[in-house]
Amino acid sequence: MPSATIKMFLVHGDPKRLRTAELSNWTGKAVAGPRSEFDGVLARDEANKSGIYFLTGTDTETGKPAIYVGEAENIRDRIKTHLGKDFWNQVVYFISKDDNLTKAHIRYLEGKLIDRAQQAGRAVVTNGQSSGGRLPESDREDMDIFLEKVNQLLPVLGIELLVPASSRAEGDHEKRILYCDIKTIRAVGHLSPNGLVVLKDSQAVPVERASTQKYPWPHNMRERLKEEGSLVVQPDCLLFARDVEFSSPSAAAAVIHGGHANGLTSWKDNQGKTLKEIEAI
Repeated sequence: MPSATIKMFLVHGDPKRLRTAELSNWTGKAVAGPRSEFDGVLARDEANKSGIYFLTGTDTETGKPAIYVGEAENIRDRIKTHLGKDFWNQVVYFISKDDNLTKAHIRYLEGKLIDRAQQAGRAVVTNGQSSGGRLPESDREDMDIFLEKVNQLLPVLGIELLVPASSRAEGDHEKRILYCDIKTIRAVGHLSPNGLVVLKDSQAVPVERASTQKYPWPHNMRERLKEEGSLVVQPDCLLFARDVEFSSPSAAAAVIHGGHANGLTSWKDNQGKTLKEIEAI
């Protein structure tokens, strides 16, 4: 992803309230805010244009993060129809400052973004189906560039639900492959901007430590990963069926060890150096 200069405007001076964001040399613009400022977010002139929007919050049935991706020829009118949905507490929408987004363009963008949200697997995607849209080759090229900018701005605005958990390692620190071993069990991973990614086909111990009775977080996380199909029971281990990102090396190690573990000493490189030793270099 190319480097970029972001211009953000905090309308009330508070980074969690109404704000706008733009990228240098891009005709797009984002507006974001909490549901509690619904009227102010939609009172802006940008809300009267066509574009794409995101509603984010928590799924009321599973307790997991949830997202709805939509498109509209008039964002203000369309988002008002979602007031009956109680899962969302944040809204972000994108428009083009030169008004060049047609119905076909925004349907194409919506389809691509829904697909990306589903593939990322970070949230419950509440859309019933993806509309998508067919575009001439030159328009597709333009919209793919628009998509790239949208994906660049979303995390800055607090929405990381479209970022794949197994984002490609970029810096030298992230590219270093790490191993977490316990007896015959081995897990492989690498650092990420949000913590640590445990790679597909890694293993975790099948039996948990007695300490999980007092400190149940590793047990609860292992059960959640089993429910969503990320951790599969095998005869002699638990197997990661896909890449899984954890908030810290210790969180990952605790799931692998079946109980509390220090990630800074549990994870080592191929030369046996612990993560603690690596970070001290």
